[in-house]
This record gives sequence, structure tokens and C-alpha cells, in this order.
Amino acid sequence: MRTGKVIDAMIGYYSGDARRINHFLKVYGFSKAIGEMEGLDDRTQEILEITAATHDIGIKLSEEKYGNCSGSHQQVEGPPEARKLLEGLGYEDEVIDRVCFIISRHHTYKDIQGIDYQILVEADFLVNAFEDTLPETAVRSFRDKVFRTETGKRFLERLYGIID
Repeated sequence: MRTGKVIDAMIGYYSGDARRINHFLKVYGFSKAIGEMEGLDDRTQEILEITAATHDIGIKLSEEKYGNCSGSHQQVEGPPEARKLLEGLGYEDEVIDRVCFIISRHHTYKDIQGIDYQILVEADFLVNAFEDTLPETAVRSFRDKVFRTETGKRFLERLYGIID
């Protein structure tokens, strides 16, 4: 199944919230490119792309329930919302389970399990570093501590002009 339906559903989910829509589309774009450059198999690539499109689905409910969208709230509220959306689109349980697993940990940078999870974290950081105007010291630190893929590191260094 192609991810266009997931993107369409997520744009509908965040209708009127251009900031959130643009964020997940940028994360999706980086995830797709990194996955392709790192040579992911088709199944893992599909899971990565679905996860990238839905990774922040917990924000809306977190803001409604808690008045904020902290990473810990997103990790709790996101998986059930993603499951409903993906079941409605006809995805199989195995795909949904993996997507929900990654969403439930996408703000957790220790014990990253799987290349799909790793790439999602890297792609999300590439976008967040810009959106949050992080200083170069924070970008370098995150690169050194968390980034593992050669493509993700290259993108980060080129985006932020980091020369070692």
C-alpha cells in the first residue's frame, strides 16, 4: 500500500493546522530520502514512511487532555490514534504494531531498536533543529550521541554547515 492515503488522512486530521502538517511532511521527506539512501528493504521503507507521516499524531489529543504536547504525552496518546487511523485505511496488524511501537518511543533516544526507528529519530531532529532554532552546539551534540546513519549525518552537516 502506498503512503499517499496516510498523508491525505493526516492532512485531514490536522486540517487548518499548517504548521503541524508542514512538520510531518518535512519529517516524511527526510525519512523517505534517508531510508532510500540507506538501502532499506521495501517493507521497512513502507513502515518508516507511515511512521514519519503519523509520528506526531498524539499532539492534538495531548494538547486537549493536558494543555501541552510534551514528548511523553505524545508517546502515550499517539499510538491509539495512529492505530485507529491505520486500521481505517486497511493496514495489517503487523505494520500497525510496528508504527505504534516507534510512535510510542519517538522522543526516546536510548535503546533505539531498528533502522526504521533510528531514521525516524534522525529525520525528526533534522526538522526540529531548524524549527526550534537550536544552537550549533546542541546540533553537534545530538549528532554525536544519537545519529547513526551516514545519510542522516551528511544531511545534518550540510543543512547546518557543520564542518569538522
